Amino acid sequence: MTGLLVLCVFAVVFNDISASTEVCTNTLLPGAKGDQGEIGEEGDQGKLGKNGPPGLPGLSGEMGLEGDVGHTGKMGPIGDKGNKGDTGLEGPSGLKGKPVILGLKETEERYYLLVKEPKRFREALINCKLRGGTLAMPKTSNTNRLMADYVSQAGLTRVYVGLQAQSKDTVGTSGYVYADSSPLQGFAAWSQEEELNSRVSPTTNSSCVELLSTGTWSYVECEATLFFICEFPKSRRRGGSGGGGN
Repeated sequence: MTGLLVLCVFAVVFNDISASTEVCTNTLLPGAKGDQGEIGEEGDQGKLGKNGPPGLPGLSGEMGLEGDVGHTGKMGPIGDKGNKGDTGLEGPSGLKGKPVILGLKETEERYYLLVKEPKRFREALINCKLRGGTLAMPKTSNTNRLMADYVSQAGLTRVYVGLQAQSKDTVGTSGYVYADSSPLQGFAAWSQEEELNSRVSPTTNSSCVELLSTGTWSYVECEATLFFICEFPKSRRRGGSGGGGN
């Protein structure tokens, strides 16, 4: 009985060994390729790898739209002075200016104003009157010298003064009168030639008198246009400013 049991165990072990040998022999030989299996589900995201090397520069893109104007920056330092530019073209002539009036001269009683605006004798009389004075009357040597120097300093040679011939009146007298209608008497500054002519009584009131820069008087036609001197009293007196000598 015992021997039979041992025999049976040996037989089982032998069969197992034989089967194992057969199985090992089959696994050493590659089998036929099986069919492709189904795609599995997407796995979890893996960890980030290290940065790779930089790629080659790409092509330049198109220019974008112009942006808004930025804030004004601070003023920069002043630059160096530039070179002087070329002279420009000459501009047109200006309008004619007003008549030139030189500086006043004065004595203790009167002011004298040289007007560089050519006028006829009668126009000069009116112009001085409109200014509030009269055509200047050299009634003394001092006044005559002051007026002559005034003319010379202005670069002129002659001007009208307030003296002209008067034709014969109703009683047959004639002579020269000042702008204030007072007669010429006492002082006179005729040149030698004019001194002889002045003694001849004038027969017309068209002959007027001019003062030369030398201080002498000369005859001139009243229609001639000359510069002239006006005189003004320093204080108003009863009866107006037209009377009285210097």
